[in-house]
Amino acid sequence: MIKKCLFPAAGYGTRFLPATKAMPKEMLPILTKPLIQYGVEEAMAAGMSTMAIVTGRGKRAIEDHFDVSYELEHQIQGTDKEKMLADIRDIIDSCTFSYTRQTEMRGLGHAILTGELLIGNEPFAVILADDLCVNDGAGVLEQMVKLYNEHQCSIVAIEEIDPSQTNKYGVIAGSEIAEGIYRVTTMVEKPSPADAPSNLAIIGRYILTPDIFDILRETAPGKGGEIQITDALMEQAKMGKVIAYKFRGKRYDCGSIDGYVQATVELYEKSKVK
Repeated sequence: MIKKCLFPAAGYGTRFLPATKAMPKEMLPILTKPLIQYGVEEAMAAGMSTMAIVTGRGKRAIEDHFDVSYELEHQIQGTDKEKMLADIRDIIDSCTFSYTRQTEMRGLGHAILTGELLIGNEPFAVILADDLCVNDGAGVLEQMVKLYNEHQCSIVAIEEIDPSQTNKYGVIAGSEIAEGIYRVTTMVEKPSPADAPSNLAIIGRYILTPDIFDILRETAPGKGGEIQITDALMEQAKMGKVIAYKFRGKRYDCGSIDGYVQATVELYEKSKVK
């Protein structure tokens, strides 16, 4: 069973300045919940109860959010507003949260390696909170856990993108072993459209086996001078140990203003239907 989920949350969120000057981008709200809470709820639905969060300077709001606020709860006790904290109290009561700091920004691979002491020697999930995934059935991570139970190897979630956008993503190629499931043979970080092996882009959901930490330690800086998780995963792929999964559901790129606004509008419209 996969019980731990890692949240790399040390980035500056510069695309949302000045809003993110003093507020973590992971705390930007979609309706009444911050992005990172949607991610934690997705991990819980997949059976995970230990949330490991890699933070940085100015990210204390994340820790405070997943903690009891005695003063606030006392203030609203007995009022209609008390029920508005029911979901977050359930998360706090059901999960264990641990934190460590990434002292310098050296890429997603480095962020994941920074979380090694929080994870230990066991398979784990990774969620990038600014990729908000929604659907009416099983969440993306729950779908991936079922696939992991079958294949027992690292898994990346993928979706088809416009070929002109490949320079924004890690891109995979491989052999389709079942509908929407690929045995990865190639992974390239942010290739130009001319050099991209396909239009299948990796999004912010991973299940990783613990040997990824040793591989990351030996991974040289790649694209942009950063330690790229795609480079480390490519080492596993050479041994046939990486699966790419075209997930069911919809992803909103809430790391961009367009995607953030789209998610807000569509989830608001959906909430009115309910």
